[in-house]
Amino acid sequence: MYRVRTTDGTIEASLRGRLKRGKRKGEQVVIGDLVTVGAGSGGARVIEAVQPRRTWLARRPSWSRVDRVVAANLDRLLVVVSVGDPPPSRFVIDRMLVMGESGGMACQVILNKVDLPGCRALVAELKRAYGAAGYPVLPTSAETGVGIEAFRAVVEAGSSALAGPSGAGKSSLLNRVEPGLDLRTRPVGRRSRAGRHTTVSSRLIALSGGGQVADTPGFSDVGVGEVEAAALGGCFPEFRPFLGGCHFNDCTHDHEPDCAIVAAVAGGHIQQERYASYQTILEEL
Repeated sequence: MYRVRTTDGTIEASLRGRLKRGKRKGEQVVIGDLVTVGAGSGGARVIEAVQPRRTWLARRPSWSRVDRVVAANLDRLLVVVSVGDPPPSRFVIDRMLVMGESGGMACQVILNKVDLPGCRALVAELKRAYGAAGYPVLPTSAETGVGIEAFRAVVEAGSSALAGPSGAGKSSLLNRVEPGLDLRTRPVGRRSRAGRHTTVSSRLIALSGGGQVADTPGFSDVGVGEVEAAALGGCFPEFRPFLGGCHFNDCTHDHEPDCAIVAAVAGGHIQQERYASYQTILEEL
């Protein structure tokens, strides 16, 4: 059964059999999808059709070769990472930004837990690095309230997907914006210092101040879905001014001579860390 929000309230509906059998990449119906609901037998409601997706958030589990769409028709992807406990991984951030870019969403980096001692230099470095790559970066603390009003302004405008490693504090940030949500949170594992999966299913939350937020399970060890290797360069904003300047039209920006991207890295226009992430993801694709 699916919960469908309509102008008359929320209803429950099942999926029409022909939609279950149809060929559709990713999940048949995900949060954010626009659907047509009709009457079934016995007065039950049935999802008759699913409209084409304007944007999407897709992931590929590490154990699978199949892409899975987890949210659709959202305006932006907010990549939430903690600056400590658990520590951030720039590669994980880059991978999630590619997920958002490939799905047509605007992307932003949210640095949570900036109240932790000794994190000031790391916060400054991440702000510099991702600001230079073309992304807005917002430092926050669900514990102390730092940056919460700015975060509220973002999530209450349009629709957003929150994604990030488990333990980054996605649910805690939403609870701070709207305490009535009472989303479940758990402490970071004491031994591994890694986050534990608390959110186990995806849902679309309507905020009282406006806006909608897709709350998705935490993930980090996943492949990038819904992007072809030839299109990967376009998912890095700082690459775009140099695309089309390579000697070969089908340049992969990895080993070919006279590559404009490689030259931009050598000239300091593209960060080495970001280029290393590109090469790793390219190899996977």
